[in-house]
Amino acid sequence: MENNNHKPEFLFDKINYKILLIGIGVIALGFVLMAGGGSDDPNVFSEDIFNFRRIRLAPTTVLIGFGITIYAILKSPKKQ
Repeated sequence: MENNNHKPEFLFDKINYKILLIGIGVIALGFVLMAGGGSDDPNVFSEDIFNFRRIRLAPTTVLIGFGITIYAILKSPKKQ
């Protein structure tokens, strides 16, 4: 009977998972920045929906987060 005590290998290295979590956090931050801007009264229009934070900053933050996660997935593991 063979005793195969192989250590399970993960698909990515530890650094890849850290970068991936950072990217997911940046994406979540972008969506939080997009939230809000509505009016409490549905009959009153609020111009806050068109401010810089929601139109430029939040989508850019989400795209940067997607770029970070793609980098984490494509980053090659260290050769041992």
